[in-house]
Amino acid sequence: MSESGARLRDVYITGVGAHLPGPAVGNDRMEDHIGRVHGRDSVVGRRALRWNGIQTRHYAMAPEGAVLDTNAGMTAKAVAAAIDAAGLQIGALQHLATATTQGDYLVPGHAAAVQAELGAGPMEIASYQSVCASALMAAKGACLQVRAGEADVAVAAGGEFSSRWFRPGFYEGTALVDAKGRLTTEADFLRFTLSDGAGAVVMEPQPRAEGLSLKVDWVDLTSLAGRFDPCMWAGSTRADRADMASAWSHAGPAAAHAAGAVALLQDFELLKIVIRAWIGVWLEKVDSGRIVPDQVDHLLCHYSARSLREEIVGLLRNTAAMIPEEKWFTTLPETGNIGSASIWVMLEAFMKSGRPKPGDRVLLIVPESGRAMIGFMMLEVV
Repeated sequence: MSESGARLRDVYITGVGAHLPGPAVGNDRMEDHIGRVHGRDSVVGRRALRWNGIQTRHYAMAPEGAVLDTNAGMTAKAVAAAIDAAGLQIGALQHLATATTQGDYLVPGHAAAVQAELGAGPMEIASYQSVCASALMAAKGACLQVRAGEADVAVAAGGEFSSRWFRPGFYEGTALVDAKGRLTTEADFLRFTLSDGAGAVVMEPQPRAEGLSLKVDWVDLTSLAGRFDPCMWAGSTRADRADMASAWSHAGPAAAHAAGAVALLQDFELLKIVIRAWIGVWLEKVDSGRIVPDQVDHLLCHYSARSLREEIVGLLRNTAAMIPEEKWFTTLPETGNIGSASIWVMLEAFMKSGRPKPGDRVLLIVPESGRAMIGFMMLEVV
């Protein structure tokens, strides 16, 4: 333990890293890459691409299905890049907090797999599993380790390998495909929305000696799971998703797969309601003074689709919580929606963009549709 006594320390992000596998895949080649269910063009694919506004994305799986990397492998590469950006060596790492929607294993946790891929020595690890907001769960855990003096170098990382779940064989022969060979909308939309990659940030109790760092002012997470059924889930059918006794493990893997209870699914009608719940939490932050919009110089808001951004902006436009769109920064069109990795991939691009200046305040917002969660992180450029 570092010498800190009872005094809490400041925390700084001193390095940001990202890893995007393979070449960028454009919309014209996307369905060739992930495959066609029963050889048919998707009924909703073009509509999904118009809805999400993504132009290119990356996959860790080749068109014929060969695995080019793993979730843990991609996350380890992002961690190594972040540590290098901080001017450190892997051996300096004392706490590794990782986030993912679905790791390579059912057991053990993602952090253990990432540590092994790094070839790192003994350290403390923590695995956070949810959807997009798990990135800020890991960030808060890593931040508190440094703030309390438990670690001098901590990393928060997020990684996703969504494409392995999107191969046609994962759906064919299940209840998710109708008699005409068409995949249900709640599954098909996600095939055109999610992609692969990883991102990471290094946290230390002092800023870098050279270059820019980001002081962590605070990290807040709010879950509204007590108010909503799952909105994005894997492990149950749509009808039974709120009944824990009906989860896939009770039926067994073969029966659950046949019922379409293992695939990743999204309830788009519920999503419209959840968006308003996210905005409600945002407004509460503003009303309490936790967020002062006029003092925010840059907003990095993770959203899964351009249309969701438009809806968020529409709801906020006439409120005191609105942050002008010219202050927003995103990489969604170029890198796609990478779940828990998205916010760090976005932050890495932002730090390289030339936009951040000393004294600027940067607000990160990560809403998650899994079961209605939203996270906020306030940073200051130093």
